[in-house]
Amino acid sequence: MNRRALLLAFALLLPALALAQTPISPDEVIEYEPVVPPVPPATGDRIEVIELFWYGCPHCYRLEPYIERWLEQKPDNVAYVRIPAIFPNRPAWENHARAFYTAEALGVLDRIHRPLFDALHAMRRKVEDEDALAAFFADQGVDEAEFRKTYRSFAVDGKVRRAQQLTRRYGIDGVPSMIVDGRYRTGPALAGTYARTMPVVDALVQKATADRATTAAR
Repeated sequence: MNRRALLLAFALLLPALALAQTPISPDEVIEYEPVVPPVPPATGDRIEVIELFWYGCPHCYRLEPYIERWLEQKPDNVAYVRIPAIFPNRPAWENHARAFYTAEALGVLDRIHRPLFDALHAMRRKVEDEDALAAFFADQGVDEAEFRKTYRSFAVDGKVRRAQQLTRRYGIDGVPSMIVDGRYRTGPALAGTYARTMPVVDALVQKATADRATTAAR
């Protein structure tokens, strides 16, 4: 079990916290690690915030309500990007990444994303291979033939390969992991709790904004 998993296991022993997320004051320590080397963001003038996740990860599922609440009031200068992490020799991770990009390509991600999390964790439904995913998508009103065609498409293949590359480049050893502007890495294991994760992300957004301003002034 890696360090992140140990810290998260300890965090689960703590009392459940409300979804309210307390902002971090400027004099508080921000829990993060640098991404070395930094990965140039693909969001232009906006600060990029990336969530690396896996649908089968219980910690990602527990963090999701905090992310949803944060997205309702995220800073205007932030572009939020979800990337399904893919580690080597993890077939279920690749299959779930294909499901994510298939839903995105078909324009049904809002009908799939949270329900797939719920199916795996709340309903304990085994949805890990193509056939099970096709059945799940069909339950959500997606034509099975269209699902299978897109699932194995050249476009989805390319996005899956890109997700594999970025999983390596961001230097993560577990999920969920949050990457801010390609430079800073955090998550529940570093922040200490699920509730503190997004306030840490906010603080890193401020730091990244200041970094960009400093660079522009030179």
